[in-house]
Amino acid sequence: MSEAARSESGFPIKPVYGPDDARADLPARLGAPGEYPFTRGVYPTMYTTRPWTMRQYAGFGTAVESNARYHQLLAAGTTGLSVAFDLPTQMGYDSDEPFAHGEVGKVGVAIDSLDDMRVLFDGIPLDRVSTSMTINAPASVLLLLYQLVAEEQGVAGGALNGTIQNDILKEYIARGTYIFPPKPSLRLVADTFAYCRAELPKWNTISISGYHMAEAGATPVQEIAFTLANGVEYVRTALAAGLAVDDFAPRLSFFFVARTTLLEEVAKFRAARRIWARLMREEFKATNPKSWMLRFHTQTAGVQLTAQQPEVNLIRVAVQALGAVLGGTQSLHTNSYDEAIALPTEKAARLALRTQQVLAYETDLTRTVDPFAGSYAVEAMTDEIEARAEALMERVFAYGSVVDAIEAGFQKREIEQSAYEIAQQIDSGERVVVGVNRFTVDEEEPYEPLRVDPAIEEAQARRLADLRASRDATAVRRALDALRVAAEGKDNVLYPMREALRARATVGEVCHALRDVWGVYRPSDRP
Repeated sequence: MSEAARSESGFPIKPVYGPDDARADLPARLGAPGEYPFTRGVYPTMYTTRPWTMRQYAGFGTAVESNARYHQLLAAGTTGLSVAFDLPTQMGYDSDEPFAHGEVGKVGVAIDSLDDMRVLFDGIPLDRVSTSMTINAPASVLLLLYQLVAEEQGVAGGALNGTIQNDILKEYIARGTYIFPPKPSLRLVADTFAYCRAELPKWNTISISGYHMAEAGATPVQEIAFTLANGVEYVRTALAAGLAVDDFAPRLSFFFVARTTLLEEVAKFRAARRIWARLMREEFKATNPKSWMLRFHTQTAGVQLTAQQPEVNLIRVAVQALGAVLGGTQSLHTNSYDEAIALPTEKAARLALRTQQVLAYETDLTRTVDPFAGSYAVEAMTDEIEARAEALMERVFAYGSVVDAIEAGFQKREIEQSAYEIAQQIDSGERVVVGVNRFTVDEEEPYEPLRVDPAIEEAQARRLADLRASRDATAVRRALDALRVAAEGKDNVLYPMREALRARATVGEVCHALRDVWGVYRPSDRP
């Protein structure tokens, strides 16, 4: 068999699949939709009664600009918001700090304080909108700001519905927006689990992410193996902190990519559900069926979009979204066709949303549950991915823990090797990228991208100066001191953190208070 007939994960793809490729116990192993091991989906009716949540990841410039985009998306039919934060916010710095220079508002919205968060959600009823926030190291800080804004709207914590990414382990592996060392970072995750159980019971406390590893070059097998291994580490951390598994596991969620290799992506999602269900029921002895469910959000593959002939990305995104829906996602973000060039324009963002709406309302995908069930090809691929992912997870756990493997550089090396192989295949032409190494054009059509005004940085600095001049400085100092005391001890840090933010401490000030106690993470120099 030629090398071309191999999957993204490296296993052979047969020209023809038949009964010999399906295990004899296939019907029993598949089960019914909504039943263990959830191969066919986590809910019995899936999309036949309601389509997936349609989110559009958005955020740029100031809170005012992003708020306007959110209102546009809601008016266009988005059913859930997904907030992108700028790099300084993701790293726990205020917009007027030297570290933030040149990055304010560039890859997301700049949020420095309760004042900014209030503007970001102005006119948006937080008791009726589900909000996802892509934030990790300072996830608890942004969640508390969101809760405080909801309180001002008269919305109780019990009515809030959404997700924070809060997945710090993948930052050490593939993305790099970490602040604190792994041990205190995991403590912060566990504190967030406990806080949300008491204060925000409908909130999804973590979105354990394979997406960013896939964007860095991970294969589908690597994506789910490393992601589920991280999930195991979070469960163990919460259990060690004294939480009962069924008290937090139903609020765990996941975040995966959807590539253009549709069949393997569908199989990947099915395999991931099956592995997680077995881990939660058999290894961690969870008894609540909701604890066994792998619920996940999907984003189409940004890394597969091209700046050349950008309109072709519309087709790529449609195929990727189709794979996510056939794989049983709970919510979906479709990338805009111009994202390989710059921030999405309003038209491009609307077209991305329309892609989901066509799938939901003009096709027959929502009329039956799990349309690929019993496909010889998909079931064989599901088994192959499941076996390979479990073997790779064992290699991670052989280091002792996920953190030990991270410190040894294992996951990072594996992903980098995969990324290198993909780059070689594209350079040689073995892997076709339409418009890049085949089917090219001599001259690209002109395109006017959306750009962020560099004056935003100066405007944010003025807002911060006004905030510091108008707040009670003594109250802020006392609140930050209380946060440091909690961080030094064993009390849940989210309660004093909330009061510091209520007193109008900034995101950077809160993160610096924790840096004072916990320090910052310095990656190992190991090869």
